[in-house]
Amino acid sequence: MLPRLAEDASERAQYAGCMTSGARCTHIEQVHVLDVPEEIPGCPECLATGSSWVHLRMCQTCGQIGCCDNSPNRHATAHHHASGHPVIRSIEPGEDWSWCYEDQLMFRLVP
Repeated sequence: MLPRLAEDASERAQYAGCMTSGARCTHIEQVHVLDVPEEIPGCPECLATGSSWVHLRMCQTCGQIGCCDNSPNRHATAHHHASGHPVIRSIEPGEDWSWCYEDQLMFRLVP
């Protein structure tokens, strides 16, 4: 099953819930992917090369899965640099935070 996409800017805006003191992500309009895929075997790039990863992140612009900055290859951050997509979210069980690389801001998207 594919992740659910935000239908328009007004839907994305209702999901904006900041975890820090009053700061707001200025890239919320680039959040298009809201839901995590049901099955994620791991970081696709790490799997392709036989590498390991620590935690997984998902680009909220296009849905690409990548490994975190504690992983040797840092594929989520590499995707941000290559694509310019600013917002990722943790897809670890029990975690629901997002991170904006551009604003250096952690926040939670809440329904």
